[in-house]
Amino acid sequence: MSLTSRITIAASAMQTAALDLGSASAQLAKSYMTDLTDGTSAGQANRIFHDTRTLAASSSEDIDLAGVLTDAFGSTITLARVKGLIIAAAAANTNNVLVGGASATQFVSWNGGATHTVTVRPGAVFALVAGSADATGYVTAAGSTDLLKIANSSSGTSVTYDIVVIGCSA
Repeated sequence: MSLTSRITIAASAMQTAALDLGSASAQLAKSYMTDLTDGTSAGQANRIFHDTRTLAASSSEDIDLAGVLTDAFGSTITLARVKGLIIAAAAANTNNVLVGGASATQFVSWNGGATHTVTVRPGAVFALVAGSADATGYVTAAGSTDLLKIANSSSGTSVTYDIVVIGCSA
C-alpha cells in the first residue's frame, strides 16, 4: 500500500478604498503547499488517519498516535513522525474543540509543553504542516510522547470535529 498526499493552505483577499478622484485596491493571493510522496524521509509520508468524531459535553479523548489508530482499510498504524495534522471544528458546534494537554505521554513536539493547548472555535480549522524538506516532522514515540488530547471545552452540548493525521511509520 502506498500513499501520496498534498496539504494546501491558501488565502485570498481584496482590500479597496475610495479616494478623492478614484479608488485603490490591493489584492492578496497566497498559497502554501506541501507534496509528500510515499516513504519515511524528507518530503515523504507513508501513513494516514482521518475521521469525523463527536465528543459529548465536557468530555475528551486521547488519540494514540502510536499503535491504536486504524487506516481506511482497517490496518493498525503507528506514527513515529507527524508531517501533517488538521483539526476542523464543525460550524454547528456551540462549544470549542481543545487540542493538546493530555494528562500523560503527551504528543508535545508540536507545541512545546504538556499543558499547552490550541482552541479551535466552531467552524475554525487548525493545521500543522511540516515542510517538504523536513525529514523529522513532529516526533512521537509509543508510551512516552504519543497521546494527542482532543476535548470539548464546556458542558451542555457535544462537539463534532474532523481530524487528519499524515505521517511516517519510521
